[in-house]
Amino acid sequence: MDALGIALIGCGTVGTGVAKILLERGERMLSRAGRPLELRRIVVRDPVRPRDPAIPTTLITTDFSTVLSDPNVHVVVELVGGTQKARQFVLESLHAGKHVVTANKALLAEHGTEVFEAARQNERTVAFEASVAGGVPIIAAIGQSLAANQVTSIQGILNGTSNFILTAMADKGQSYADALAEAQRLGYAEADPTLDVDGSDAAHKLGVLARLGFGIDVPMASIERIGIDRIDATDLKFAQELGYVIKLLAEAWLNQGQVAMHVAPVLLRRNSMLAQVRGAYNAIQVMGDVVGETLYMGPGAGMMPTASSVVADLIDLAVGRAQRTFQQLRLWEASAQGFSLRSNDTVTSRFYLRLQVDDRPGMLAEVARVLASHQISIASVIQHEPRDTTGAQSVPLVIMTHAAPTGGFRRALDTINQLPGVHAPCVWYSVAD
Repeated sequence: MDALGIALIGCGTVGTGVAKILLERGERMLSRAGRPLELRRIVVRDPVRPRDPAIPTTLITTDFSTVLSDPNVHVVVELVGGTQKARQFVLESLHAGKHVVTANKALLAEHGTEVFEAARQNERTVAFEASVAGGVPIIAAIGQSLAANQVTSIQGILNGTSNFILTAMADKGQSYADALAEAQRLGYAEADPTLDVDGSDAAHKLGVLARLGFGIDVPMASIERIGIDRIDATDLKFAQELGYVIKLLAEAWLNQGQVAMHVAPVLLRRNSMLAQVRGAYNAIQVMGDVVGETLYMGPGAGMMPTASSVVADLIDLAVGRAQRTFQQLRLWEASAQGFSLRSNDTVTSRFYLRLQVDDRPGMLAEVARVLASHQISIASVIQHEPRDTTGAQSVPLVIMTHAAPTGGFRRALDTINQLPGVHAPCVWYSVAD
């Protein structure tokens, strides 16, 4: 029985997890794959860096060319991150006749068409379950299990770092800075957390899911994103008072042949399924036109959850399932006929609006007049009495609107921010009911 020869490119957190599974659970892999999964090389930049004792130093090399020239290496697992070097490794592997497994959502989102075309030209397969939501099998769910459906919407908590921070702020009353520091201490956030907290990481993952669900190739610049790096604990408290929770959501909706997408903090009703997802967990709610609403939840990052998805792809390659699925789905075809992008300004939503206004008669009426001029109706208002009653001061004014087009709401905000007595800029989030 021929073994499936595997080379790892990168041996950081996830690479170490993959190596440990392959080296320590060989019997299980054999029973699941029907053939041995043999780790033959691990390519790294620094061969003398301390590593897990379970990883034999005899597997370590800095020479990627030895992987390309070895006929006993059948699969290259790319785990280096970034896009420049990863793109080079993946394309060279495919041209050398190797299958590729990757956890690199940025690579797929930005260079997916090129990578998948190279795979087809060389009759190889690219498997990428670990690229979105770590240990949650969302790629297989959308690409295979929901094949009888047209996906009509995707709503996901796709970044565990952001969800951990928002949970700590809401449940523990921590400041953003303190919650971020705790996330870094626990290993949920990088030393530079920018891609997590500004929405970029979730946008890359949403781009991959949109390609699977809608067949649409979305440039990253086209996905509007607002992160949590400027979120104020005040809004979390008002959301709780109104019966909502704020989550960073990656969302895509299909309507009349067009797909609208964004990544942004959104108010969810406290009893909704996604609102219950706490800590560093990920969750994706997918609506299909046949099955209806489905939910997938689990650990979205970390060594073993992500390694679990990588090894699942290796087993699929060993069995031959991945190759058949890849040929049938025709993923990332440049000529694929998908849907077109829809401007977010045309999307209808309810909105949460918080303004800091002068505590004087008529302020609410002035704001309401502007909203009404843009056909936006007010659903509820919160204005607490000022704590300091000794003189004039500003107070927070919170408004929940009825459904309105996003473009009209934004135009109304431009006017409201210019009103005398409004301390701009006001804060707003969409509301998912």
